[in-house]
Amino acid sequence: MDRTTASWRNTTHDWAGSVDADHLAHIRENRAAFAPGGLAHLLLEVVAYAADEAECVGGGRCTVTLHADGSVSVADEGRGTDTRLDEHGRPVKKPIMATRDLRFFDHPGAQILPDGHPRRGMSVVAALSEWLVHTNRRAGGAWFQRYEHGIPATGLTAVADDGTTGTTVHFSPAEPLRAASGPTSDALAALTASWPHLSVDIVDHRARQSAESRDRP
Repeated sequence: MDRTTASWRNTTHDWAGSVDADHLAHIRENRAAFAPGGLAHLLLEVVAYAADEAECVGGGRCTVTLHADGSVSVADEGRGTDTRLDEHGRPVKKPIMATRDLRFFDHPGAQILPDGHPRRGMSVVAALSEWLVHTNRRAGGAWFQRYEHGIPATGLTAVADDGTTGTTVHFSPAEPLRAASGPTSDALAALTASWPHLSVDIVDHRARQSAESRDRP
């Protein structure tokens, strides 16, 4: 670790470390404590970051998609996830997926999410997902990174800049959470309405697949 990254610590994450394996394992071993209510809580953990961005810039929108394969994605239209540059001027993604969010984890004043449970941050979502892909579009560059059970499986991979900004988190919850019945669109709409600065669109491909199955001869 060089002296530059050694000093990278702020009020959200410790930038000096990219993975906290013990932290991720602790979450997986205590799934019921960190994902009370199952998938709905994980979704709220992700949407909360879009709500933070919307409040910061005076309003925003995100789309929650419930995919037919059981995965879920949350895409916002914000400025993209914060980054820093290393000593060579190369972007380094903030390790929000694989390390604890210092504002919420083990913090007595942690924000309470709309389901009534404390906010813990993106590491909970990553640790309790078979895979998670984070796509980040910021002014000046766009890339994605894939995680498996919270551990980065790839480095930052550049994607074509389409002129937009925003963050997309697409994840497949671990089997115990996939096996449980997920939240309905109406229930999610009611929960996410609690954030006054964020408009949330919900697209449920599960319902469409179920209807198509019923219509088959």
